[in-house]
Amino acid sequence: MAIEIDQQPPVGLSRVAVSETHGEDSPYFAGWKAYDENPYDESKNPSGVIQMGLAENQVSFDLLEEFLKQHSEASSWGNKISSFRENALFQDYHGLQSFRKAMASFMEQIRGGRAKFDPDRVVLTAGATGANELLTFILADPGDALLVPTPYYPGFDRDLRWRTGVKIVPIHCDSSNNFQVTPQALEAAYNNAEAMNIKVRGVLITNPSNPLGTTSQRSVLEEILDFVTRKNIHLVSDEIYSGSVFSSSEFVSIAEVLEARNNEGSERVHIVYSLSKDLGLPGFRVGTIYSYNDKVVTTARRMSSFTLISSQTQHLLASMLSDKEFTQNYIETNRERLRKRYEMIIQGLRVAGIECLQGNAGLFCWMNLSPLLETPTREGELALWNSILHEVKLNISPGSSCHCSEPGWFRVCFANMSEQTLEVALDRIHQFMKRRRDKEKLGHV
Repeated sequence: MAIEIDQQPPVGLSRVAVSETHGEDSPYFAGWKAYDENPYDESKNPSGVIQMGLAENQVSFDLLEEFLKQHSEASSWGNKISSFRENALFQDYHGLQSFRKAMASFMEQIRGGRAKFDPDRVVLTAGATGANELLTFILADPGDALLVPTPYYPGFDRDLRWRTGVKIVPIHCDSSNNFQVTPQALEAAYNNAEAMNIKVRGVLITNPSNPLGTTSQRSVLEEILDFVTRKNIHLVSDEIYSGSVFSSSEFVSIAEVLEARNNEGSERVHIVYSLSKDLGLPGFRVGTIYSYNDKVVTTARRMSSFTLISSQTQHLLASMLSDKEFTQNYIETNRERLRKRYEMIIQGLRVAGIECLQGNAGLFCWMNLSPLLETPTREGELALWNSILHEVKLNISPGSSCHCSEPGWFRVCFANMSEQTLEVALDRIHQFMKRRRDKEKLGHV
């Protein structure tokens, strides 16, 4: 006679652990998985998937390597045993003062000196991901909401919602005005949240925009600042691509708008920055929160003990960013290289019959494939994306993963590969478009 064994239910986990708000089921992440399983390599796997879904800056990495070659002391302790001991034992969550000063100075330099930053207000975090989540924990309670303009970076679904329990209410923007935020869209989003009985704690913008690759006009920033002041809520300005604007004069930081107002109402404004994009160092995990609110600075600094940057990383980057001749050359050279790369992909797509939103910043373009959709729906967009991913072997990010309200837009990254690889990608797109045109001709015969 068989012995019956009582089956226990699986041991339980927290609500955060079983939550679906991480967003891993998004096509944005599915495309990454497809690339990881079959990555393109010029010699070893020329028919593999080319990664155009990763906003990574590799166009100026040689400048960083050259700096380290000429300043080996920045990445090593040399014969200074005392310096090694000092940094190895350093664990103050304020961070190295030399690095905070260098970061504040670099942020000013990127903005052409049009805004000033106090090193004592710089809070260090392990990347912008940690910075945005940390700010969300400070500004909002579980169940509250942040208003975020669409389309937005797909990772915000994870960064802002997953562990915090905070909601995202979209500010719907569209192509009629190049996806710029309007006062009407702000009010509509706020009213929508109120109708759902959700308390709005702030607005989060990305400037320059990811995924649009555009900067916000000063007048738009003024309107957003007026809106959050009127509603008595916060404004988070994620400016991690501020040094990747093709021309410095085309970028206006919210810090500049505040200074023009003599910092009136600045206690509700917080800036996020990182070295992952402009300096191309995502593996170093260096982010910052710059807040004009004393209480936010104090709380963020306390909470940053969960998301620290190693003292060795701070030591190296303090040396690099303190070299004004190097940083100025890097900023100017990087801007020019990104501009040329942008023009290369825009021209290549135009030859193939594809138009993009006119951009002036970032590591990507916002490509319009809506004329190719069999049905003007999210399903039609994902069907086209699936075809491009598995047939053309290009991983691009569908607009629906960025919560774009108009089907057919795609984010295409161009700075995470060599020019030769980009040429291969453009050739694949040309061939794809040619096959579609030939198919359409046959259909009309």
